[in-house]
Amino acid sequence: MINDKRLLALIPARSGSKRLPNKNTLNLAGKPLIAWSIEAGLQSKYVDRVVVSTNCASIANISKDYGADVPFMRPDELSTDMATTIDVVRYTLDMLKQQNDFYDYIVLLQPTSPLRNEVNIDEAAEL
Repeated sequence: MINDKRLLALIPARSGSKRLPNKNTLNLAGKPLIAWSIEAGLQSKYVDRVVVSTNCASIANISKDYGADVPFMRPDELSTDMATTIDVVRYTLDMLKQQNDFYDYIVLLQPTSPLRNEVNIDEAAEL
């Protein structure tokens, strides 16, 4: 929470990458690529919840193992090359709203940016 506002860390991680198959679960320095984003979100002093949006059971299981929430599976129509990130964000917020879970701010943590850490997240939130 920051300034009495709730902050959601959303990690979009679908399967189906064509250039680098299974990229979100590939090992990077001893852990799956997605784990770096999950850990950064969990270590942020402002993030209230880390949610992974995925269509893949393997990504979901790894995400849960690293402490993220996967409260639902992303539908196929939002898991294609043509699906936009904003559509995934809207879908996630709608699903969380149905669970009576609301946020004032969202930080989008792309799993393909593993060098971003909790300090970067906190500094962005403070801005």
